[in-house]
Amino acid sequence: MERTRVAIVGTGFSGLGLAIMLSQAGIDDFVVFDRADGVGGTWRENTYPGAACDAPSHLYSFSFAPNPEWSRRFAPQAEILAYLEDCADRFGIRPHLRLGTEVTAARFDETAATWTIETTSGDTCEADVFVAACGQLSRPAYPDIDGLDTFEGPCFHSARWDHSVDLTGLEVAVIGTGASAIQFVPAIAPDVARTYVFQRSAPYVVPKPDRRYDDLHRWVYRNLPLSQTMSRLGVYAVFELLIPGFVGHPAMLAPLRELHRRLLEAQVHDPDLREALTPHYELGCKRVLISNDYYRTIARDDVELVTAPIRSVGADAVVTADGTERRVDAIVLGTGFRSNDFVAPMRVEGRGGRSLAGAWAGGAEAYLGLSVSGFPNFFLMYGPNTNLGAGSIVHMIESQARHVLAAVELLERTGAAFVDVKVDAQDEFGREMQSRLDGSVWAGCASWYVDAHGRNTNNWPGLMWEYRRRTRVLDTDRYDVVTRAGDLQPA
Repeated sequence: MERTRVAIVGTGFSGLGLAIMLSQAGIDDFVVFDRADGVGGTWRENTYPGAACDAPSHLYSFSFAPNPEWSRRFAPQAEILAYLEDCADRFGIRPHLRLGTEVTAARFDETAATWTIETTSGDTCEADVFVAACGQLSRPAYPDIDGLDTFEGPCFHSARWDHSVDLTGLEVAVIGTGASAIQFVPAIAPDVARTYVFQRSAPYVVPKPDRRYDDLHRWVYRNLPLSQTMSRLGVYAVFELLIPGFVGHPAMLAPLRELHRRLLEAQVHDPDLREALTPHYELGCKRVLISNDYYRTIARDDVELVTAPIRSVGADAVVTADGTERRVDAIVLGTGFRSNDFVAPMRVEGRGGRSLAGAWAGGAEAYLGLSVSGFPNFFLMYGPNTNLGAGSIVHMIESQARHVLAAVELLERTGAAFVDVKVDAQDEFGREMQSRLDGSVWAGCASWYVDAHGRNTNNWPGLMWEYRRRTRVLDTDRYDVVTRAGDLQPA
């Protein structure tokens, strides 16, 4: 059995970021598990054509590891994955990795004040601190469509792209019009014979202010690092100015609405198609998407937008509710992720054998999106209510990593057994989140932000700056700090 101070699950931005910060703070007793054979998280898994970031690269990267070599303002998937692999090498994280090892369960032993972590390999690990850095977008969501399993051609999710399938010359059905679909549809449409795009609701799409960085750009960023810092700060400021429009002042989003309208009118000339692509809900209620070629692609003669609901799928066709049968050779599912599951399918048990699934039966919540009462020395990264409507999740991740580091340092400094967030603190935070979210644009429609109970368990209803401020220190008034003495009463 392996014994470690801190055990982390996940090697995406969250897991690697925390590992690097621990190492930089002189804490080298940690391990990082990942079910895959390489680092990268979502940027390792999502290899579909056209995959790229929808936040500018200078902000969508670690503040402590700027990259002057980005080829574009919005980096493609392969470059982001290479960046994360380089960070793992540059900061010496490789020896701490336990790749190809999926964590299936973690249980807290209150007497020993340790977490016992079980893996698919049969090996176990004991850790003082357990961190789930699994992310919100790690488990593909598969649609419940009658007959989908009877389709005889290639059928795969965009997050599990089957590169052995050559779509050239095929009739392809794309189910879903989310952030992944608006990237891969323009990438595959020129090569396939015909593309059917099945849309449940029209997304808001605004222009992508992308550009290629030439040699001069990269030279400047490489030799004048302040220029990249200023670019990062500029992007940060723009996002912060947008956020109030999502959380209580929708009139501030008027410029985005105008950008959407102009893009749609410029690229789609058919009035009926334009109407089908026009959202009928408040901008921001669902994720705002960015693309310069999605609308243009949908307007192609060899692309058909289908708005009738899908009734069923047969061996070689998709049938809609109006009875129309469209014969296709392949199906690509752009149906997003199970964003409300967080740590699933991993089983997590805290004090008294209480399961995290049971604690979240009414919806996931955590103090600052990080701590769950009754689960000592357990932290989530990119947990409940930490997603952004506008901004860079990497900035939020760094805030969370600093908070977890503060907890580890507190335990070492005080010799305490564990910290456990107080029920009152968690409940107060949960009420605050739902109250603020009720007044946001996200309250007006169904989206992946909202769970089966109608609660927005994903989004942060404030500025990135506010979250950084609130997570900067670990407030011991909000936590029980428990000693090793006696019967483990609060210190």
